Amino acid sequence: MAQNDTETQASTTTAKLSLPTLTTMVVGSMVGAGVFSLPSRFAQETGVAGALIAWLVAGTGMLMLAFVFQNLAVRRPDLDAGVYAYAKAGFGEYLGFFSAFGYWASACVGNVTYWVLIMSTIGTLAPALGEGDTVLAVVLSSAGLWLFFALISRGVKEAAAINRIVTVAKVVPIVFFVILALFYLKPSVFADNFGGADYAGSLFQQVKGTMLATVFVFLGVEGASVYSRHARRREDVGRATVLGFLSVFAIFASVTIVSYGIMPMSEIAELRQPSMAGVLEHAVGTWGKVFVSVGLIVSVLGAYLAWTLMAAEVLFVAAKDDDMPRFLKRSTAADVPVPALVMSTLLSQVFLVVTLFSDDAFTFALDLTSALTLIPFLLAAAFAVRVGVRGELVVAVLATLYTAFLIYAAGLKFVLVSFIVYAPATVLFVMARREQGRRPCSPREFVILAVSVAGAVLGIVALAVGWISL
Repeated sequence: MAQNDTETQASTTTAKLSLPTLTTMVVGSMVGAGVFSLPSRFAQETGVAGALIAWLVAGTGMLMLAFVFQNLAVRRPDLDAGVYAYAKAGFGEYLGFFSAFGYWASACVGNVTYWVLIMSTIGTLAPALGEGDTVLAVVLSSAGLWLFFALISRGVKEAAAINRIVTVAKVVPIVFFVILALFYLKPSVFADNFGGADYAGSLFQQVKGTMLATVFVFLGVEGASVYSRHARRREDVGRATVLGFLSVFAIFASVTIVSYGIMPMSEIAELRQPSMAGVLEHAVGTWGKVFVSVGLIVSVLGAYLAWTLMAAEVLFVAAKDDDMPRFLKRSTAADVPVPALVMSTLLSQVFLVVTLFSDDAFTFALDLTSALTLIPFLLAAAFAVRVGVRGELVVAVLATLYTAFLIYAAGLKFVLVSFIVYAPATVLFVMARREQGRRPCSPREFVILAVSVAGAVLGIVALAVGWISL
């Protein structure tokens, strides 16, 4: 009874989010660690021509997904926490649960990339931190995790206000980087990088190799739909989604393309993260590296704040819909789902430790973050196909095809690792079912469970015998 009173109090006292605030939260979610890693991440895979095509494909595909979330926000205003709710409404409770868990896990792993990148940045001055993957780096990152937990526990309203300030602060150095790089761009270097280096492979392979990186930087495009229950007006959810996407697309593409005019792509590919700092250092000297590094720390901390809130929100709403155990739907008078926040911080903590065993901690966490979101995105797009009308249906089909291509581009390695993460999560689903006095799963759900467990077992075997590695 006390819990219900708390939830009622939270819902009546928490201020609703306006269109500018929702848009800022989307931009804040999207502008994070990924953009500062783009130069080397792209240069490892492709030249200028491949990069231009990759951004055209990714931009079009993600815009279709943005339109999907916009259309669904208007067509199905009864569904909160969009990504999860759409999968459940379209394909049943178990796949809805998988979507919620996958999206949540993706957010938690994504938060790990932020701490790895911060420690890698500071590591240029403190070698003991390495590239964010040493024991000392993990210990300091863990302290940061729990300090932010304490901050966010104070309330969604306070955290959102901080995020608005940080979003503005972190966009400035990125735009400054693009402008400076344009002034120092060398046409001859740009031309040499156009077709790609010998190691890049065919144009198709170049484009395919960059897809997970583009997914990572565009994560957050669905951010407004996750916060739909907080929106002042339902139509603002869709508007914020599209406005947020359009606000950052040009910035992301520009960061990548102008870098090809500063250094040979083979040298960009070898830069330590954050590679944006290395590119600017090459152009203007040490002060450029320092400037980008400071901007990165501000940017990443802001993105971490936004994504921690988003992760907890997904678990909270899933629990309120009885698809997660009841303890996850408890919240404070300030509307903070503390148990969900604890779970999110704990999972990030686990993956921070896992980075100690990875060959490339940042790239592994980045790619796994992207891979874990693909099933939730695919289910949301497929749901839009089911409920779409003429005009909207074309957008939904294109979004579905694009997301399916991303799963193909991710490759077998990350599909199997995703199964390793997904399969054990069924324990939470079974707990929720037992709390309701229902059987653990239906025959149809059992088939899905069997597939996920088989994929997880295959993934573990592949890691054990060396077919794939972290």
